[in-house]
Amino acid sequence: MDMNQYLDMFIEESKEHLQSINQNLLQLENDPDNIQIVNEIFRSAHTLKGMAATMGFEDMASLTHEAENVLDLIRNHKLRINSDIMDIIFQSVDLIEGMVYNISEGGNGTADVSGPVAKLRAIVNGDLDAIKETGGTEQAAKQAVPDESLAAGTSRHYMLDDYALTVMKQSKETGHNLYWLQVELREDCILKAARAYMVFDQLEAHGEIIKANPSVEDIENERFDNSFEVVYISKSGAEEIRQAIESISEIHQVHIETIDLTSPSHEEVSHARQEASAAAEQTVERKPAVEQQGAASSNKKVSTGKTIRVDIERLDVLMNLFSELVIDRGRLEQLARESGQPELQETVEHMSRISGDLQSIILTMRMVPVEQVFNRFPRMVRDLAKELNKKVNLEIFGAETELDRTVIDEIGDPLVHLLRNSIDHGIESPEKRKQSGKSEEGTIQLKAYHSGNHVFIEVRDDGQGINKEKVLKKAIERGIVGAATADSLSDKQIYELLFSSGFSTADVISDISGRGVGLDVVKTKIESLGGSVSVDSKQGEGTTFLIQLPLTLSIISAMLVQVENEKYAVPLSSIIETAVFRPDEIMTAHRQKVIDFRGRVVPLVSLKEIFQIPDSGQKKEDEVAVVIVRKGEKMAGLVVDSFIGQQEIVLKSLGKYLVNVFAISGATILGDGQVALIIDCNALIK
Repeated sequence: MDMNQYLDMFIEESKEHLQSINQNLLQLENDPDNIQIVNEIFRSAHTLKGMAATMGFEDMASLTHEAENVLDLIRNHKLRINSDIMDIIFQSVDLIEGMVYNISEGGNGTADVSGPVAKLRAIVNGDLDAIKETGGTEQAAKQAVPDESLAAGTSRHYMLDDYALTVMKQSKETGHNLYWLQVELREDCILKAARAYMVFDQLEAHGEIIKANPSVEDIENERFDNSFEVVYISKSGAEEIRQAIESISEIHQVHIETIDLTSPSHEEVSHARQEASAAAEQTVERKPAVEQQGAASSNKKVSTGKTIRVDIERLDVLMNLFSELVIDRGRLEQLARESGQPELQETVEHMSRISGDLQSIILTMRMVPVEQVFNRFPRMVRDLAKELNKKVNLEIFGAETELDRTVIDEIGDPLVHLLRNSIDHGIESPEKRKQSGKSEEGTIQLKAYHSGNHVFIEVRDDGQGINKEKVLKKAIERGIVGAATADSLSDKQIYELLFSSGFSTADVISDISGRGVGLDVVKTKIESLGGSVSVDSKQGEGTTFLIQLPLTLSIISAMLVQVENEKYAVPLSSIIETAVFRPDEIMTAHRQKVIDFRGRVVPLVSLKEIFQIPDSGQKKEDEVAVVIVRKGEKMAGLVVDSFIGQQEIVLKSLGKYLVNVFAISGATILGDGQVALIIDCNALIK
């Protein structure tokens, strides 16, 4: 029986069950006598065991079966929970998560489960001495759980089959060197496939390529990011190979390691990757699973509804098709206005209303609750607090708040950074909190809510707050600000320094913080999504990070403006107001043109000068049209020739040939077929 057709369904449902197990385990740790929670965990584990056994993942089924035995003893009041038992169950769940991740990446889900199985059996047999020896289980769990670099796609897997291993062993015996290479191209590399071909050409001149990851076909079709891996045989030295590759232009860096076939761990990895490679080559077609879902409350009858799982790629295709429809809708509206035919105008207006409703439905289909991201944080906070010997309570509000799936996929890492920062830098040790008159347990609040066309996410802690003096001192040491201007900075401006590249106030470098990567990454990622992040703090009371995100990235409302013969789109979410000023109302301060906008001095930015737009020779109006935009508390006035009007536009990327264009975030196609560039107001204000 071919099980591949059910593989995607198995992976999705396994992740759901593991998420449920993790959440219930955290609750059980705080309420160890609640048998109802144990029953929930047991049911999820039992289902997971059956699914794994059916799909042929024996290691997973075996480990889950042993965990199920322990849970069975607990729910039958034959075993009492303690911290050692909880740690071993958590470690077993980590190992199962690692196997599911391996399967999702094309692997076969095998792992060394002998250590955890032995620990779980020891619990069942009442062997307390064996339970306390947790080293083997921790090691197994660490091997199974994918680290951040693996999740980001920088896997160091060799993906070797038996034939490749045989060739490598024979080559080793004849005096050849075995290498693993990772070649990373520059971010601004335009023809990635051509550069990769030149690298392969150089490598083949010095030896033989055994395996490439991604495949050669994917590399030729540019279906890879900025790096690729190669398993390589050569009689040349590593430095000679490095120099040959680095002689090619647009190569960012080359990483070379020698492969040791005598290492037992390598043999195990190679065997696993042999099967993983075979599994990855099989085409897995997603089958939508229709399931019945019921919802019941204390004062309502049970209502049954039907849901269907749809691959996100299909929704992406649907959104792209509808985006083209929006462009044609704009064209039809313009033609109808120009024609002056009432019947045509009426039909187009009706079609616009229908397509507007259709747009709302499609956008709603893509919306998913942030709960999908938030659910993984309680476990992370629990483990990190335990590692730092701190007591931390995570409170989650607004998990039902919905965001576009594209945004959801991207905000996980920034939130991880902020939570780790709050636990490490914000929350004090229990002793220090007690001395300050606080409870020993610190509180972190993770809150999401809608406001207009945006979603706001807050990460708030009741820790020690930000030490302004320490931040300023570090900023001056690193040359981020000058000593002369430091005294004139407001509290808000000092806090913003935390987002500077490479900034860190940690005194000791650890796995958690202190390497100068974190908040600058958060800011870059959030701004790439069209959002913003700000921070506020009170010494001794706590810190709040506020993230503002757009509801969707595909179709946005914008104000179209005219500058000479060119049209630009300004996102409505950035606009405060449009206004017209007389020339005598424009003043100069510090050699910068400014206006008085409702009692506030706002600098003017001429789009004609910024984008170097040639003069069309048209007669100018006596009045100056200005679009007032805002980023946080900062404001600016964009000087344009005229306002065209508000319109919903489809956000299109500029493509790989136009990267890092200043103050331009994309483009859109207007109803008359012209291309209008979309202005990045954040860049202009900055």
